[in-house]
Parts: sequence; C-alpha cells; structure tokens
Amino acid sequence: MSFDFLTSAVKGVQTLQPYQPGKPVSELARELGLDEAGIVKLASNENPLGPSKAVLDVIHHEMAELSRYPDGGGFELKSALSEKLKVDAEAITLGNGSNDVLDLIVRSWVAPGDEVVFSEHAFAVYPISTLAASGVPVKVPAVDYGHDLDAMAEAITEKTRVVFIANPNNPTGTWLSRDAIADFLKKVPERVLVVLDEAYCEYIAEPSYPDGLQWLGQYSNLVVTRTFSKIYGLAGLRVGYSISSAAIAGVLNRVRHPFNVNSLALAAAVAALGDDDYVDQSRKLNSEGMALIRSGLEKLGLGYISSLGNFLTFDTGQSGEAVYNALLRRGVIVRPVTGYGLPQHLRVSIGTMKENQSFLDALPDALAEVVSQ
Repeated sequence: MSFDFLTSAVKGVQTLQPYQPGKPVSELARELGLDEAGIVKLASNENPLGPSKAVLDVIHHEMAELSRYPDGGGFELKSALSEKLKVDAEAITLGNGSNDVLDLIVRSWVAPGDEVVFSEHAFAVYPISTLAASGVPVKVPAVDYGHDLDAMAEAITEKTRVVFIANPNNPTGTWLSRDAIADFLKKVPERVLVVLDEAYCEYIAEPSYPDGLQWLGQYSNLVVTRTFSKIYGLAGLRVGYSISSAAIAGVLNRVRHPFNVNSLALAAAVAALGDDDYVDQSRKLNSEGMALIRSGLEKLGLGYISSLGNFLTFDTGQSGEAVYNALLRRGVIVRPVTGYGLPQHLRVSIGTMKENQSFLDALPDALAEVVSQ
C-alpha cells in the first residue's frame, strides 16, 4: 500500500475539496462532441467584450521583454492606482488576482485555531484559505441570501482574526448599503481585520452603494480588495489588489511571493485602468443584458436574487444540477451553486446580447427535460 499523503496533510486541507471553476468551452466540446463555436459560456462572471484594444496593444509591445522578470514592486501599476483612487502607493498590495490577496491576508494573520467570520452563500475562497491555514471557519447564516451584519458582529470572539464581507456578494449578487457597513465597522475590535471584497464594484451605479475606500482613514483594520478580472476584462491575466493602511500592506508584502504578478498583467492593468470608454461600454452592456435576462426569467415564472454584479442567480424550482446538465447538452454553460448551499439555483453571467438570448432560448427546453425525467 502506498503512503497516504492526504491523511498526512494539514488537518484543514484534508477537509477541502478542490475549487471547481466554470467548465471551459473546450472541455464541454470534448465531452459532448459539440462545436466550440456554438457553445455559450456564461459561468465565470467574465467580461464578454474581451480585452480592450488598448490592452491588446500594450501586451503586444510588452511581449518582446518576456525574458525579463517583471517589476516585483509593480511601481507603474501602483502609481496608476494611486492616482486613480487617490490613495498612497504604500497602501496598495498587488496580487495574482484578488484571490491571491485574500489568501495572503489569511496566511498573515490566521494561526491554527484562529477564527475567520464570513456569511453563508459567500465566496468559496474564504473557507478554503481559512482551512488551508488550519483556521476555524465561522459561517454566519444569511438573511435573504445576503450578509447578516448584526449576526456577524455577534459572531466575533477573542479568537476572531478576520471578517470577510463581499459587497456585492458572489454568487448571490446581494449588497450592503453605506449605512449598514458604517454601523458594522463601529462594532468590530481594532485587532480584527475587516476585508471588504469589492470585486464587482465598478459595475454599480446604485447611489447608496458605498466605496469602501472612504473608511480607510477612519479604521486602521480595514482592507479593501478589488480586481481587474471583471469589468476590466483581464481574468486570464490574474491581477488584483488591496488597499489598506501602509502597516497592513507592509505585513502582506512580507508574505507575498516575489513576482506574483507577471509583466503582461502589470502592463495590461495600467492600460485597462486608463480606458474609461471601455469601462463605460462594459457597464452599459451589463445593464442591458441584466434587464434582458431578468425579463426572460420573469416570463418563465422563475424567481431570482436581485444582483448588482455581472451575474444573476435564479431559482430553477427543481434540481439546479440537473438543469445545469440539461443546459450543457444544449451548449450553454452556466454555474451550479449547490456548493454554496443553493441546490435549486443556478448562476448565469451576463454575456453579449446574443449569448444572453441563447441562454434564454435554451432554458425552457432544459427545464422541461428535467421535469420529464
């Protein structure tokens, strides 16, 4: 019998299951013998416009330097973010996607037995990073699919080191108002880090939706994380960041791996950050697509969770996994959310108008197939 490496792993790691990303188009084509060109992928909250011309141009230029290591400090990107966001460059920590920064936070402050508080139905990385560090995940029951901040404040104990708040939340799309977060921050001890995950913030025009940066000067324990994977269309390059006090950023940079953001990602992020027209176009397309999908679901009598992101989670009224598989057979990839405690729901990303319509055209037959089984 060979050595059992699973039982010899860290106890928290033993309980984990590998993160399941959205199914790639090529994989579905292989499995079902479908034509890749006809497959619609609306599973991973990606920007359907693809990268902007400004990004493609700078990547083409940067490719000549691929034999060189990237700037380990990310000077140009930090400078661009500093100017755009009106924050000190020393407050910024760059990551291989914002997931990387979330993991850095846990690895920097969570020791075995320490607690990390987050909401039910919240982003899968929070418990994954916690368990990998042998921390104790404290999942607080949701209210109306969203964060119950009063209950989360009550869940904080002497063992709590980090609280994660996703605003808006993935996969439910629920969001928290400025007043709700302001009240919560007042209740949290200074020794507990509050991580405000704002991966989808650039999509939002809701007046009462808060910019987490407004509280940085008031709360030294606040960390705001953001990404270039969503509205900026750089998911494949993996670049994200956090903004915090310089003291917190200093700790994160002790743990951050050298060259954790590659040179193409650094250059592309700078270009994307300056392309306001692309962001405006992305926001407009998302708004139009969201309206189309909501209307289509309503015509089918399906409930959904109102979302401020670039995705919508809806109730199939039956097994979400079964409807997901039925949609796959029709060349449409969405995202099952059973692992988030929502077995009847599916999450659909907002795509191009053509992709959104393809999803709506396939959905009635998929639902009917499952009912007939």
